[in-house]
Amino acid sequence: MTLVDAVGTTGTLLVVLAYLGTQLRALDAAGLAFPVVNLIGSLLITVSLWVNFNLASALMEGFWIAISLFGIARWARERQQARGGNRCQSPPAGA
Repeated sequence: MTLVDAVGTTGTLLVVLAYLGTQLRALDAAGLAFPVVNLIGSLLITVSLWVNFNLASALMEGFWIAISLFGIARWARERQQARGGNRCQSPPAGA
């Protein structure tokens, strides 16, 4: 197994383990860990695709990366809202 194959295989294991974790309810799909692990796994798979290109897999990983970034952004936005929202908001009228 080449180094690139090992990197891609590690990425695959991360993505599969993240999915398994959600199915076993050991990992919260709405939490931060799930999209972060998926992002790292997808990036590692993408590294292997630079050497062994496959269009279908490249498209899948592109979508997986985009969805993972969306999940991280959603988590950050929800966390900010739970802490009191945007600190740049104007005070309520009459305050």
